Amino acid sequence: MDAIAHLFVYSIFFSLFRISITQDSITPTQSIRDGGTTLVSAGGSFQLGFFSPGNSNSRYVGIWYTVSSETVVWVANREAPLSDHSGVLKVTNDGILVLLNSTSGVVWSSNTSRTVENTVAQLLDTGNLVVKDRNDGDPEKFLWQSFDYPCDTLLPEMKHGWNLVTGLDRFLSSWKSTDDPAQGAFSIRLDPRGLPQIFNMEGDSIKTRTGSWNGLVFTGYPQYLRPNPVFEYEFVLNEKEVYYRFKLLNTSVFSRFVVIPSGVGQRFTWMDRTHTWELFFTSQADQCENYGLCGAYATCNLNNSPVCSCLEGFFPKSPKYWDSIDWSDGCVRRTPLECNGGDGFLKHTGVKLPDTSSSWYNKSMTLKECEGMCLKNCTCTAYASLDVRGGGSGCVLWFGSLIDIREFSEGGQDLYLRMAISELEHLEKKRSSGEKKQVAIIVSSTLLFMGITIVALVSYMWKKKLKTQGTINISHGKEDMELPMFDLAAIANATDNFSNNKKLGEGGFGPVYKGKLSDGKDIAVKRLSKNSRQGLNEFKNEVILIAKLQHRNLVKLLGCCIQENEKMLIYEYMPNKSLDSFIFDQAKSKALDWHKRINIIRGVAKGLLYLHEDSRLRIIHRDLKVSNILLDNNMNPKISDFGLAKSFGGDQTDSKTNRIIGTYGYMSPEYAVHGQYSIKSDVFSFGVLILEILSGKKNRGFSHPDHHLNLLGHAWKLWIEDRPMELIDELVGNLCTISSVLRHIHVGLLCVQHRPEDRPNMSSIVQMLTSESLLPKPKQPGFFSIDSPKADSSSSKHVTCSANEITNSVFEAR
Repeated sequence: MDAIAHLFVYSIFFSLFRISITQDSITPTQSIRDGGTTLVSAGGSFQLGFFSPGNSNSRYVGIWYTVSSETVVWVANREAPLSDHSGVLKVTNDGILVLLNSTSGVVWSSNTSRTVENTVAQLLDTGNLVVKDRNDGDPEKFLWQSFDYPCDTLLPEMKHGWNLVTGLDRFLSSWKSTDDPAQGAFSIRLDPRGLPQIFNMEGDSIKTRTGSWNGLVFTGYPQYLRPNPVFEYEFVLNEKEVYYRFKLLNTSVFSRFVVIPSGVGQRFTWMDRTHTWELFFTSQADQCENYGLCGAYATCNLNNSPVCSCLEGFFPKSPKYWDSIDWSDGCVRRTPLECNGGDGFLKHTGVKLPDTSSSWYNKSMTLKECEGMCLKNCTCTAYASLDVRGGGSGCVLWFGSLIDIREFSEGGQDLYLRMAISELEHLEKKRSSGEKKQVAIIVSSTLLFMGITIVALVSYMWKKKLKTQGTINISHGKEDMELPMFDLAAIANATDNFSNNKKLGEGGFGPVYKGKLSDGKDIAVKRLSKNSRQGLNEFKNEVILIAKLQHRNLVKLLGCCIQENEKMLIYEYMPNKSLDSFIFDQAKSKALDWHKRINIIRGVAKGLLYLHEDSRLRIIHRDLKVSNILLDNNMNPKISDFGLAKSFGGDQTDSKTNRIIGTYGYMSPEYAVHGQYSIKSDVFSFGVLILEILSGKKNRGFSHPDHHLNLLGHAWKLWIEDRPMELIDELVGNLCTISSVLRHIHVGLLCVQHRPEDRPNMSSIVQMLTSESLLPKPKQPGFFSIDSPKADSSSSKHVTCSANEITNSVFEAR
C-alpha cells in the first residue's frame, strides 16, 4: 500500500514538473527561472530557457531547437551575461520582458510603445518569442517579438531587412566565438538605398555583396537560390517594408541560415534519420566575391587569368598598378559620352548587376521605356530589367561609376551599358576584323609608357621645386600660388630646436610645436614625422588647398619649410589650442557656457559654408572633428588640418575612393562603408560635432547605463521619446533658452541622417542656426545603433534653462 501511495505522489510530482517546463507562455504573475524551468512552443519545435554556450560559465536566456539543444538560434542578453544561476525572466503588466539578476537588477529588457490589458509572453512554434494580448493573435498587433531583433540565425518566416515606417533594421550578426554570443565582427545587412541589396560586412567594411533581387534570385548568387523541395524564397519591396525571408514548403522539416563567428554564412537542414544537421550550402566567398575587387567599369571572371578585365570600350585607369594585380583604381572610358543623342548601349549578358546603392528603379516601366529614360539623363550610365520573370519588366537605372560587376558561365542578368555611338561603331569594327587583341595590347602598352613618363616627369618637377628658396610656387589647375618659405634654422631657433617643452600635441601628420619668431610673432609648426601615417601627398594637398583660403573661421597658413628632408607647415598660433581639450575636460569645459558653444557651432558652420560654396576651390574637408577645431584668444573657432581635404569642380557633387581615411565616429555611412564622399559627408561630421559640443560627450566611446547606443543613438532615443533636453551637458549652466537648445539638437540630428540626400547643405544649416525658420522632421541617424565601448563618459544629466522664447516652430510632435 505504501508503495502505491509513493508511486501516486511521484506521478503527481512528475506531472506537475512536466507542466512547468512545457507551457508555451507566461503572464506577469509567472516567471522563468534559471535551474530547470523553460518554455516549450505548442508544437514542441522550440524551447526557451537559460543556458551556457560552449565552455563558458556565463548564463544567457536563449531559444533553441528541442531536437538539438546545443543549436541556439536567439539570445536575449547576448551583450550582458549573468555570472550565476540566479537569473529570472519575467513579463511586466506594461508588456516589457525583463531579465533580473540576484539583486533584482535589470540585466536586459525589451521595449514597447503601447500596453494591453492581458499581457502574455509566448514562444511560438516558429521560434518567435512574442509579447502580446492573450486574446489577440494578430502578428501586426504584437507588442514586441524576438524576430525583430535577430542574432546570428535566420529562421523560416523571419524578416531580414527594414521596416521603413519605424526605421527598424533587422540584420544578422555573428557570435564573437562559440563560447560568446555577443555581437561579433561579421554581419549581413540589407541596404535600403537605391534598389535594395544585401551586404556581408566585417565591422563597417563591405566584404561581399549579393547583388539586387531580380524576381527569382539575387543576381550575385544565382547558384544558391535555385528551386528546391524544402523551402522557397521571398523578397518584399514596398513603401512600408523591404525584406528578404524564406518559407518552408514542408513545415515538418527544420532549416536555418546562420552566420558563424568566422563570417561565413551557412544553411543547414535537420536530418531525422541521423539526428544531425546537414549542410545545405555555404556562402564561402571566392576571389570574385570580394567587393569592388576590380574597381569601376571592370568585371571579375574566375575562368580568366587574371580574373579582372576592363569592360569593352574601357582601359585601366592606372596601368602600372593594374599590371601589378592591383585593380582597385578600375577602368575609364576610351571615348567620353556625348549625351544629346550621341550615345547608345552595349549589352552585357550573364553578369552580376553593379552596386545599386546609387540607382533608381521603377516597377511598371518596360525595358524600352527604361532605355529612353536613361538616354534623357546625361548622368545615367546603364540600365537593366528590374524583374526577369515573364520576359522581364520594370526598370533599374545607374548613375555614376559601375562597380562590383561579375561574369557567370551560367546565370546572371543582362546589363545595358551606355557608350558613345562612335565607340560602339569602333567596337563593331574590331569584332568583325579580329583586331581586338592587338589593339588592346597596343593601347595598354602605350598607356603604361605614358603613365611611367608622366610619373617620372611629375617626380622630377616636384624635386626641382623642393630646392626653391624664398617662396614655393605651387600649381593647381591653371593657377599658380606663391607661399612664403621659412628657413629651417629660423624654425629650429623659434621652437628651441623642437624641444618637447614646445610640443603642443601630435596627430596623423606628426608633432606640432609652438614657436616664436625673431619679430616676436607666435607660430604653430606642423612637422611631418618620418613615421607619419600621412606623407608627401597630404603635405602637398594641405599647401595647395589652404594657401589662398581666407576666412575668419579657417586657420591661416603662414608658409612652409622644405629643407634638408624636413617638411613643415607654419600656421598662426591658436593660444587656446583645440576644442577637444576644452569640451571633453571636466574642468576646462566649465569655460564653455551656452553662448560660447553656439558661437563655436555657428563659426564652424560658416567656415564649412565658405569651403563648400564660397571658396574658389570648393573644398570637402573629410576629417572634421573637435580636435581639428582650434580656438583663438576669444574662443572663436578655426577649422584646421586640410591634409585629407579634396577639391571639387564646379559641377561635381560627389566622388568615390577605395582608400577610406579619416576618423571613425565622424565618418558618414556612405563614406565609411562605400568610400563615397561629398559635401554631405562634411555635413554628417558637423552634425556629430554639434551633438558632442552640446553634450560634452564623445560619439565614439560614449556609454550609458541603460543601453549600448553611441551618442547619435542616445540623442535619437531622447528625441523620439520627447526628452531631448537630457542630452545637454550639465556644465552649460542656465544661460540657455529651451527654444535655442531644441533648435541646435534638431539641426544636429538633421545633419547626421543616414541618407546624404536627406541632410541639408551648409547654406541651409547656417540659416537654420541663425533664424527661427521651420525645420523639417529628422529621420533616423546613420550608425545610430553601433554599440560603443565603455568609456569614462557617462550619461548626460538634465540641464535647467530659462523657459522664455519657446516657439512651436522648432519642436514637432512625433
